[in-house]
Amino acid sequence: MSEYNPPVIELTVTRLKEFLRETEAIFWVFGFPLLLALALGFAFREKAPDRIPIGIVDAPNAKQRLALLSRSPALLPRIYDPAAAEQVLRTGKVSLLVEGTGVVIYRFDATRPDSRVARLEADDALQAAAGRRNPQPVRDQLVTERGSRYIDFLIPGLLGMNIMGTGMWSVGFNVVNARTRKLLKRLIATPMRKSDYLAAQFLARLGFLFLEVITLLVFTRFVFGVRVNGSWLLLGAICVAGAAAFSGLGILIASRAKTIEAVSGLMNVVMMPMWLCSGVFFSYERFPDAAKPYIRALPLTALNDALRGVMTEGLSAARVAPQLGIMLAWGVVSFLVGLKIFRWQ
Repeated sequence: MSEYNPPVIELTVTRLKEFLRETEAIFWVFGFPLLLALALGFAFREKAPDRIPIGIVDAPNAKQRLALLSRSPALLPRIYDPAAAEQVLRTGKVSLLVEGTGVVIYRFDATRPDSRVARLEADDALQAAAGRRNPQPVRDQLVTERGSRYIDFLIPGLLGMNIMGTGMWSVGFNVVNARTRKLLKRLIATPMRKSDYLAAQFLARLGFLFLEVITLLVFTRFVFGVRVNGSWLLLGAICVAGAAAFSGLGILIASRAKTIEAVSGLMNVVMMPMWLCSGVFFSYERFPDAAKPYIRALPLTALNDALRGVMTEGLSAARVAPQLGIMLAWGVVSFLVGLKIFRWQ
């Protein structure tokens, strides 16, 4: 160390040199944000604001209202029969229901900002069609019953996001951390198989899964009144399937990553599309129809749909079997591929 420079300067320079030697870190710090900004910039530069999906309860005047509300550039109306209308409002697939024959009734959850916007836009379109001289009589019917509120939609999404994050990070970060500390290199001399080591990562993940799920559900039950209307046993099976899917993805991502910076970047690349598209904070029904099959194939979408189906609608195992199949497929395929390409060093 130079006698003219303070130790902090020399250590800072050394760390900068180490960083510059890590090409993966340089890409994730500088290259990936630029590529993401470029892609999103081109994707949304000419994009108009998303139209808010609303429902019109089937009635003799439903088609007329559909034609009037379709003129609004902010709304995406659709006609539903009464039973389906209740379900799409409860599951967050629409932000507003328009019903009634003489008096227009707007049903919505006032705690959702998009619902209030949809109510104003719908009323503006209908009143404009009425000429505003003889305004259409309207009445608001606020949704306050448990199971139909926005908080009932949000909590399963947050639970799914938590299972994804902890599943991928707890497994992927642990494996790469052991590799960077040369701990995996020492295991080569032991009779342990790769499958045993990686399976242990998943089983250790299950050790904390139920504790974190129960903690969130008990907290939201007493604070917000969020209930589980379906089977608790089925809910547990869904959480295990979700943990399997994301632990498998964590193993796959960590199978070759050599640095913490590299695995962190790869985790963000995998999780970011699901944060945006898988219906954590709002329904993915807002996306174009062509994109929905791909969105439903994502493991977080399957997990969120299954959680909401059991918690808010009380669905049976047969009704959520497709979502369980998607999650288990992601978990098994990711684990097998990660096992195949895994390296100790």
